[in-house]
Amino acid sequence: MNWQQVFEQLESGEVRSASKNEQGVWQANVEVKQAILAAFKAGNNVAFEGAYQGFVDKDNLAPRQFLPQDGVRLVPGGSSVRRGSYVAEGVIIMPPAYINVGAFVDTGTMVDSHALVGSCAQIGKNVHLSAGVQIGGVLEPIGASPVIVEDNAFISAGCILVEGVVVSEGAVLAPSVTLSASIPVYDAVNEVMLAKGAPIPRNAIVIPGTRPMTSDWAKAQGLSMQCPIIVKYRDDQSDAALELEQALR
Repeated sequence: MNWQQVFEQLESGEVRSASKNEQGVWQANVEVKQAILAAFKAGNNVAFEGAYQGFVDKDNLAPRQFLPQDGVRLVPGGSSVRRGSYVAEGVIIMPPAYINVGAFVDTGTMVDSHALVGSCAQIGKNVHLSAGVQIGGVLEPIGASPVIVEDNAFISAGCILVEGVVVSEGAVLAPSVTLSASIPVYDAVNEVMLAKGAPIPRNAIVIPGTRPMTSDWAKAQGLSMQCPIIVKYRDDQSDAALELEQALR
């Protein structure tokens, strides 16, 4: 299958750049990522005309355009959805925001101002990506899994998610939480440290925290490092506080 066919299937949602296997583990779709890289190689830099005058990019990766019947609200003000990405009916994109090639954004999700959905990132249903959220992308290495945010998660303002982290269904990240493969996550409810690379658990509420550095010199300086901390799991009270205003739809 050539890259043009793959891009059409990505944009229709027929294929995805990552999906869950039978064991419930997210894995990259290597063939899709190969097709995306082939498209970059095949494209030539051109100066766009019309609505995109003044911009230069690969001629085969022009931004997507939507019609009212698509059911997507792409609010004016500098947002862009790159070719080869999927945006479902009911998604709202506030300006300025950017959705990169290979990304998947499912129905009912809000992508707020200054938010980035990086290449191949997978965003579930009814997710809220608040202002300034940065969802890192990954094309290489070819087998690396992208960042995953599952259904009904709430990602608060200024959060950064990189290195293929997984945020499970219903989880809530407080403002400015940073997640990466190298940053340990502490579950203060169950009094454990999550295994390296383990998903943020379902319905976990995560806040930014710190932990002391252990070397003698660092101790003498009173130094500490950033770490996310799970402080509770969602209940009726927290769910009520996170309800999205349906009038915005």
